[in-house]
Amino acid sequence: MLAMLRCLLVDFNSYFASVEQQARPELRGRPVGVVPMMADTTCCIAASYEAKAFGVKTGTQVAEARRLCPGMVFVEARHALYVEFHHRAIAAVDRVAPVEQVLSIDEMACGLPMGWSSRERATQLALRIKAALREELGECLRVSVGIAPNVFLAKQASNLQKPDGLVVLDEADLPGPLLGMKLDGLTGIARAMLARLQAHGIGTVEQLWRARREQLRTVWGGVAGEDFFDMLHGRTVERVAGPRRSLSHSHVLPPAQRNRDDACGVLDRLTQKAAMRLRREGLVAGAMAVGLRFAVRGQRLRWENAARLPHTQDTQTLLHTLGTLWAALPRHSPAPLKVGVVLYDLLPLAQASGNLFDDDTRRSGLWQAVDAINLRYGKHTVYCGSAHRARDAAPMRIAFNHIPDLGTEA
Repeated sequence: MLAMLRCLLVDFNSYFASVEQQARPELRGRPVGVVPMMADTTCCIAASYEAKAFGVKTGTQVAEARRLCPGMVFVEARHALYVEFHHRAIAAVDRVAPVEQVLSIDEMACGLPMGWSSRERATQLALRIKAALREELGECLRVSVGIAPNVFLAKQASNLQKPDGLVVLDEADLPGPLLGMKLDGLTGIARAMLARLQAHGIGTVEQLWRARREQLRTVWGGVAGEDFFDMLHGRTVERVAGPRRSLSHSHVLPPAQRNRDDACGVLDRLTQKAAMRLRREGLVAGAMAVGLRFAVRGQRLRWENAARLPHTQDTQTLLHTLGTLWAALPRHSPAPLKVGVVLYDLLPLAQASGNLFDDDTRRSGLWQAVDAINLRYGKHTVYCGSAHRARDAAPMRIAFNHIPDLGTEA
């Protein structure tokens, strides 16, 4: 019996660059690179299809992009704008088909409603979604739609035809359309997993398809291999997501801030932002780590330091811990390129035991008031003075699987 078509996946093409072209008509039809800052030493975090035609892609350094495409236009990323378009996109899609999963800033998966699981009707639904997005967001926001028995195969289907594609992939089609893909073109197979597959004699998608379920369990080292087998063969895998284990923020410093004092100020700003996220999500952290990557050409020099602390969401406690960790940084370190802070050993606030000798509880009302003011009147309305030097640094960034909250992460 053939697996029923259950999932429709919407994948925006060159999302950041397309939003910029929609918002700025003068960029339409031109090669555009979106960068985190205006500096030749950084790299493109997105490229328009006009730029991709010259070989520019995500990760291409600005200097190399200029060489490949002399007429390229670079724009500094506006993450708040991308989040705004993202929420408008979800609303537009959800009016046509129920959005069941938001996979990333530019991907969402819909369940096919009852009566819409045939190839013909699912295709009609996809065309309606494309039309709704064009009407709501504009002509530059093109999407590739994949339709399949599960999210994994729908994602592969969306990758088979770009830009503006529409591919249906049901069990009767398999594995044919996948055989032209490279192994690391499949979602979930990065460099390390590719090496493990090759070590087990699996070097092509066809060999992966023919591998036994037990063999993939051995390759993956556990049940994840069985899940991958099931997803590849059109089955639905449902596992309860575990609790959040960590919360992090990082920032690549612009050239003018690649010094010790500015790096410390940016870390302070990131710590205050992370503390606000803890409170917003009802969590406390039991450990904290800070890290630096240094700007040394040809070398990947790093420094890290970490400490345990009583479970807290108190900004002052976290800033005190930051100061202790930072004090261990060698005085003659190279110029910092990137800074980051990670809060981990997270627990729900209700599960944390209080400390009789700590002021965290008495200060909780203060931080709730600070958060409320900043949410209402905008970031930096009230903040700890230690971050004054970096109050405009470390703007919001969009991670692969995390959509920032405009209220707490702007």
